[in-house]
Amino acid sequence: QVQLVESGGGLVQPGGSLRLSCEVSGIIFSRAVLAWYRLAPGKQREFVASISTFSTTYADPVKGRFTISRDNAKNTGYLQMANLKPEDTAVYYCYVRTSWGQGIQVTVSS
Repeated sequence: QVQLVESGGGLVQPGGSLRLSCEVSGIIFSRAVLAWYRLAPGKQREFVASISTFSTTYADPVKGRFTISRDNAKNTGYLQMANLKPEDTAVYYCYVRTSWGQGIQVTVSS
């Protein structure tokens, strides 16, 4: 069974940076696609970014600001977020093979 544990969220000022981590267990992580989604108040959950063995994909609102990466030796995926905006405020979830992490709050506010 896939288990996902997220960390790294918090409160940051506009223009700041945060890095989210998603530690994965229960599968051969190097073969899995990892994705990040987010859920903002009053909105539907939306795709943020994904990473496979060879490629990455980003949603338009985060292109050029967010970077998704992975360390297969550590069974961990990352989402580096830069130039954060108030509209990035949301609960962020990692997703691997139909399993979701518990979610982690990111708040961008001055």
